[in-house]
Amino acid sequence: MAGGTHHAHAAHGEGFCVFNDTAVAARVLQAEGLLQRVAVIDLDVHQGNGTASICADDEAIFTFSMHGARNFPVRKASSDLDIELPDASGDAPYLQQLAVALERVFTLARPELVIYLAGADPYHDDRLGRLALSFAGLAARDEMVLAACRQRAVPVAISMAGGYARDIDDTVSIHCRTVLTARQIFNPLLG
Repeated sequence: MAGGTHHAHAAHGEGFCVFNDTAVAARVLQAEGLLQRVAVIDLDVHQGNGTASICADDEAIFTFSMHGARNFPVRKASSDLDIELPDASGDAPYLQQLAVALERVFTLARPELVIYLAGADPYHDDRLGRLALSFAGLAARDEMVLAACRQRAVPVAISMAGGYARDIDDTVSIHCRTVLTARQIFNPLLG
């Protein structure tokens, strides 16, 4: 449930990230012959530059990052699909961009697995974020991603990624809501 250390590169760590758990997991699953095509849906407020650079030459790993244009890292890597948003984007523009992007991700990647980095840092009161999403906007984001996976019968692994709210309880609440949303979508009988 933790992880989402998407800034780590093959040869060095960066931005609080030592090892890139997303890239390692995808490559191990490929090496063991368990699957070939993976889509990384990275919705941390910061671009997944390490994941993009590690997976750049692997056509079977599709990297998608939607992040703040003016946020860390200063030098962005090229994901298969990058959407850069202006500061203070807010819920409606964010969710509109995400809906369009998810269609592209599933069409282009045809994934057998989605690795979803559900960062809490797009939140409006996050110290390192800038996108100004509300609790409701973040919940709608999670529901949109997870429902898209469910509708296409694609399994999903969730990493929490970043979260630096001024009030730690807000970060915890956002991450908990992600888990509860996944539970509701993938096993509605559990409530």
